[in-house]
Amino acid sequence: MSKVHVKTGDTVILLTGKYEDKFTSKGDRKTGKIVEVSPKEDKVIVEGINIITKHVKPTRMGEKGGIIRTEAPVYASKVQLVCPKCGKPTRVGHTFDDDGKKLRVCKKCGKSFE
Repeated sequence: MSKVHVKTGDTVILLTGKYEDKFTSKGDRKTGKIVEVSPKEDKVIVEGINIITKHVKPTRMGEKGGIIRTEAPVYASKVQLVCPKCGKPTRVGHTFDDDGKKLRVCKKCGKSFE
């Protein structure tokens, strides 16, 4: 099982990939909150990013089918964490606090994420 540099609830920026059926360029990168992380597949689901349309059949009596829009997973390497303190996209560093607990820190400003 591989490790992923982001957690559920983190705000991330999309480096490459699709945003609402449009490909992003460096000038118009989109941000979103992580809904789900799958370390086994090394993928994340980001709120409002990589929207796909799905054709759904009704499975039970009385249930409606149709076309629904949902977020699809993207590779974790295509997203970068945004620091909540300085607001810049950054890499993640690690330090230990006084109690010996491991903390994630911003590489740009040095503040802790937790």
